[in-house]
Amino acid sequence: MASRLFARSMASAAKSVKPPVQLFGVDGTYATALYSASVQDSSVEASYNGLKKISELVQQDPKVNEFLTNPALSRDDRKTVIDTLASSLKLDKTIVNFLSVLSENNRLDELNAIYKNFGLLFDAHQGVVEATITSSKALDSKILKKLQTAIQKSSFVGDGKTLKISNQVNPDILGGLIVDVGDKTVDLSIASKVAKLNSALGEAL
Repeated sequence: MASRLFARSMASAAKSVKPPVQLFGVDGTYATALYSASVQDSSVEASYNGLKKISELVQQDPKVNEFLTNPALSRDDRKTVIDTLASSLKLDKTIVNFLSVLSENNRLDELNAIYKNFGLLFDAHQGVVEATITSSKALDSKILKKLQTAIQKSSFVGDGKTLKISNQVNPDILGGLIVDVGDKTVDLSIASKVAKLNSALGEAL
């Protein structure tokens, strides 16, 4: 019953609290709902720390992950797992209620993805903007520093914000860069240009 009330309060909070970053997908929807509930009922930091504790435990103990991702577990078994996690990790009440909602919807297997998405919301809440630069080869520190300076000055970041930058390698883009800043993407990859050229040629023929 408590989890149903919490689910309704999450839905209500989601309508009244605007998230700092727009997320998509099932995991993004749940992360956004938790963020909205955390702003109203608890604290965003407490919720983030709770998810972080669970994520760290899952990485350390594969059995916990098996329990969370096992769709065959009964409702009582899932409740036992949640109660055990809440007690051993001293989780915030908002996280405990959130876990109950995930359990009732059989979505505990989405927890890791939700944690990653919630991390984006938490960073934005703290004034941190995360930028991911995807390149075909690893970029050296000098180039990354120049890119960081350029992105920091752009409208994507804004005044008073702290930029956190990372480099991901994907040979499939062939060359150039794909820059993801918050929920915005600038695709300057060669693969993208080739795709656009092929499309244009296809329309012309």
